[in-house]
Formats: sequence, C-alpha cells, structure tokens
Amino acid sequence: MAIVVQTLSEQIFSLVRDRIISGKFPVDVAIRQDALAAELGVSKIPLREALARLEQDGLLLSQANRGFFVRPLNADEVDEVYALRLKIEPEAVGMASKVATDADRKAAKEALDALDQAAITDKTQVGRLNRAFHMSLVRPLHKQVTIQIIERLNIISERYVGKHLEPAGRGDRAHNEHTAMLELWATGKADEVAAVMYEHIASTLVDLRKQFEAEKAG
Repeated sequence: MAIVVQTLSEQIFSLVRDRIISGKFPVDVAIRQDALAAELGVSKIPLREALARLEQDGLLLSQANRGFFVRPLNADEVDEVYALRLKIEPEAVGMASKVATDADRKAAKEALDALDQAAITDKTQVGRLNRAFHMSLVRPLHKQVTIQIIERLNIISERYVGKHLEPAGRGDRAHNEHTAMLELWATGKADEVAAVMYEHIASTLVDLRKQFEAEKAG
C-alpha cells in the first residue's frame, strides 16, 4: 500500500509542478485543494504530500490557515539562486566532462535535441527540458550531494527560464550557447566548458535583473 501511495504522490507532484511552471495557478490565490483533488481524482492526503514537496523545492509557500500559494518570481530570489549556481555548476560541469562516457554524451545530445524541439513545438516544456539538459552535463560526475544541490537550484530556476525567454531573440542565443557547451563538454575541454557555462548563467542573471528593474520602474 505504501508503494502505491508514493507512486500516486509522485504523479501528482509532477502534474502540479508542471502547472505551476506554466503559470496556470494565480500567484495571489490559494490553491483550492478540494477542487484540485476532485479534478485529479485523488484524495487530499497524497495531494498535500505533493504540495509539501513543492514547497520544499521553492515553488510554493504555505500560510497558516490560508493554504498553499505559488511563490512569486522576484529579483532577490534570482540573485540568490543564480549566484549559487555560478559558484558550483560551472566547475561541476567541467569536472563531469572529464569522466563522461559515450552513453553520457549520447544522453546529453538527446537532452539538447528534446529542448530544441520543445522550443519550437511546446514552450511550456522548455523550463523542464532546459533543466534536463543542464543536469545531463553534471550527472556523470557521480557526486550525489553536488548533483542534488545543482538540481534543486535548477528546479527553482525553471520559471525564471520562461521569463528570461520572453524577449525576442533570447531563444536563439540560448540554443547557440547550449550547442557550444555541449561540443566542448563532449570533447572533455573542462576549463573551456566551465567558462562558457559560467558566462551562460551570468548573462542570464544580468538579463533577469534588467527585466525586474524595468518592471519595477514601469
């Protein structure tokens, strides 16, 4: 019975997370747990488990006697999350490039292909597939604590990926940067790929800061 409940909770977690990232829940309105449970055809117990996990992942916040709300996008979180990524992700990607196998390189290429396809056919999946590509460059390192921390930061970053891609031309730039990273990574050029990854994350942070500043000024 426990295995069945956990499997159901995982499914609910994925469904609700995708809705949050695609902007289907209003930020300033509590998630209606009764209605959502009825829509999904589940009880409130596995739903609450999924919502609690999403709060741990930084996508929701809970308020006493009010329930769960989508965590608003904000400039302070951008600074914190992307600064942390800059400290650990480029180096981890560089180190992983040295130990990646043919299977790892194939997986990374497939992850980038899936991301590029989603950018054309289903933009709601771009955040998730962007994370999948970034993680494909880290996982060959086989350092579980490092991998878990980077994945957590990438999960929080998913909604900001969508915001970053709002201005025209950003998608093409991201594609070119990802392609350059993969080529360097696949040939084991650790220092070069680390430098490109650092610039990729740093330039995204600069862009997002400007977007938030423009919204605040407007």
